[in-house]
Amino acid sequence: MQRKGDKLSVEKRDSIIKDIIYFFEKEHDMKMGVLAAGEILNFFLQTAGTEVYNKGILDAKKAVESRMDELRYDLDDLLDIP
Repeated sequence: MQRKGDKLSVEKRDSIIKDIIYFFEKEHDMKMGVLAAGEILNFFLQTAGTEVYNKGILDAKKAVESRMDELRYDLDDLLDIP
C-alpha cells in the first residue's frame, strides 16, 4: 500500500532542503550545497521516516480511541433507562 507520506511534493522537498542548508550554515558554520542537503534529507527519510510515520499513526489512533471512549460515556449518559 502506498502511503501519502512516502513522497514529498517538489515544493516541500525544496523547502526542507533550504532549511537544512540554513541550519548547517547558522548552527555549524558549514556551507552546504543543494545536493548534499538532499542527501541528508534522503538519509533521514530512509532511516527515520517509517518510525516517524508509524508514531504519528499510533498517536492518532490513541487520540481517536480516547475520543471514542468519551463519546461512549456521553451517549450512555443520554440513555433513558427506566
